[in-house]
Amino acid sequence: MKWVFDSISRGLMATLMVASLLVPSVSFAAVSDEAPSTGEMVADALVVRPLMLVLTVAGTGLFVATLPFSLAGGNADEAASALVVGPAKTTFVRCLGCRQPVNPE
Repeated sequence: MKWVFDSISRGLMATLMVASLLVPSVSFAAVSDEAPSTGEMVADALVVRPLMLVLTVAGTGLFVATLPFSLAGGNADEAASALVVGPAKTTFVRCLGCRQPVNPE
C-alpha cells in the first residue's frame, strides 16, 4: 500500500515542479486595455486555471474547517471572501490570460 502513496507523491511533486518552472516564465497581460497574447492565454488555460481550481477547493476545505472560529471571531465574511470567493473569481470569472477578475457590480 505504501507504493501507492509514493507514486502519488512523486507524481504530485513532478507536477508542482513543472508548474513552478512554467509560471515564472509567463508574463501575463498587464492591467490595461492591451489584449493578452495567445501564449498568455494558453499558459493561463493549461497552468494557472488548474492551479487556481486546486486552490479554490483547498480554500473551501480550509474555510469549512475554520468556520466555527471565524463565526466566533465575527469575520466569517472576510474569511469566505479570502479563501473561497477570491480564488473562485480568479478561476472562473476573469478573462483568459488577464490578471484581474472582472468585478461585476
